Amino acid sequence: MSILVVGSVALDHVETSFGSVEEAVGGSAVFFSAAASMLAPVQMVGVVGSDYPIEKLDFLARRGVDLSGIETAEGESFRWKGRYSYDLNDRTTIWTQLGVFAHFKPSIPEHFRDARTVFLGNIDPVLQLDVLDQVRNPELVAADTMNFWIDGSRDPLLKMLERVDILMVNDGEARQLADEPNLLKAARWIQRHGPEWVVVKKGEHGAVLFGRDTVFFVPAYPLEDVFDPTGAGDAFAGGFFGYLGRSGGRSDDDFRRAMVYGSVLGSYAVEQFSVDRLKTLTADEVNERIRQFRDLTAFDLEVEAAPNG
Repeated sequence: MSILVVGSVALDHVETSFGSVEEAVGGSAVFFSAAASMLAPVQMVGVVGSDYPIEKLDFLARRGVDLSGIETAEGESFRWKGRYSYDLNDRTTIWTQLGVFAHFKPSIPEHFRDARTVFLGNIDPVLQLDVLDQVRNPELVAADTMNFWIDGSRDPLLKMLERVDILMVNDGEARQLADEPNLLKAARWIQRHGPEWVVVKKGEHGAVLFGRDTVFFVPAYPLEDVFDPTGAGDAFAGGFFGYLGRSGGRSDDDFRRAMVYGSVLGSYAVEQFSVDRLKTLTADEVNERIRQFRDLTAFDLEVEAAPNG
């Protein structure tokens, strides 16, 4: 089952304690597609400038990603530069050059409009709504957002929430959106405004899935070497929806397994700069880390607490 993703295609300049990289492939749609395509077919929609080295996306095409929704516009591509401190959760944006992305108005190709699974990357909620008006009968719609849209485009964001099944945000964004410091209460507030499921990403502290009647937590996979957390959240989303696209299931257990696949794909994304690790990733490596994840989180309950007295 193909997954339609609409988001940014960028060139990143990243500095961490482990080194730096310039003009590296980035953007929400790219990281998502690099992860999701390990599990299911992907259709990607985005925009690049006339200066974009489009051949750098060839690895996605070889993996079965349909890039015919990538528009090339006259002008410069979207570029971002950020610096991470020794604590990789601490990121500073040095500059952002939107380029042609500033005028991006997604046009969904006709052969993409029957997609059953739709992921709306972190773009203006007005554009997210426009995408939903272009697709026909999606069975599962998910969206990402950020504090900029929560502050500046709240009304269209709330309208968008009414039309999605899953919202993916980090813990700060969930609290900001609901104006509620308690994360569980914030998730319940979001659910009352539309999404049945809320996925809260907590970086190196894992992620939490909130359903109507369930809460499920997955830790981040422990790694000795973390080079670049840029795009890890989008890779998590790719793994999550890649699994759902492959399985076709929608039960609580399916969503729990999707969380594990999200954590695993997100863990591979941070092992090298840009999408370099995801480019060389194999299905055997994903399956092996899934097995390791199961061993990491499973335990047998052999002894019950003794009764009082």
